[in-house]
Amino acid sequence: MNYDYGNWLFVLFNIVLFLYFIKVAFRPRTKTDWTTFRSFGAFIVALFAEMYGFPLTIYLLTSYFGNNFLGLDFTHNSGHLLNDLLGLKGDPHFSLIHIFSNVFIVGGLIFLSSAWNVLYQASKKSVLATTGAYRYMRHPQYFAFILVIIGFLLQWPTLVTLIMAPILVVRYVALARSEEEQMVDKFGRTYRVYRNKTPGFFPSPTLVVKDMIQKIRNSNKHNVIIPNKMN
Repeated sequence: MNYDYGNWLFVLFNIVLFLYFIKVAFRPRTKTDWTTFRSFGAFIVALFAEMYGFPLTIYLLTSYFGNNFLGLDFTHNSGHLLNDLLGLKGDPHFSLIHIFSNVFIVGGLIFLSSAWNVLYQASKKSVLATTGAYRYMRHPQYFAFILVIIGFLLQWPTLVTLIMAPILVVRYVALARSEEEQMVDKFGRTYRVYRNKTPGFFPSPTLVVKDMIQKIRNSNKHNVIIPNKMN
């Protein structure tokens, strides 16, 4: 039987690399930022420790349900438990689940960086961030973290990360509420109006569609060709 784990140097490499990208995209500055970064870092450590180090979830499942459970073994492909559970055949790295998970992960990182840039520009001017991602939701950075978490749970679910994920989400909600109290103290009525019309963690579909339609209309206006008048 193949044993594709025990690659602890690869575990360390992936943890450092991914947390570096998160740190660059998120750029923690405040105490709350660092708390968010460290809690997410714990999720990443637990994830990659099982992905390449020791397959705790597979070990526990096969120990309890037997070696024939879902056809699990200690190859790397068996770690894609959602594929095993759904009975999907072939290389799991090319499955729709894996592709969608990568979309969530990469999209979350891009969204995180984009939201930070808007927040940074607003903080330099001491104004409330209401453009970019902040036009559609009040906490786009936490939304981005949730996207990345969902992506990794689709790709490589483990017992530890499945327990940690809802804890992190609850933690983000609590941090967001604390931040909103600070925003009310700082911006007063301006923030209350913004809070009343803007969703918290998930973008407003109505507003997104409305803006898309407006952009299409504006694009069509610019593309209209005015014929030359014949003299």
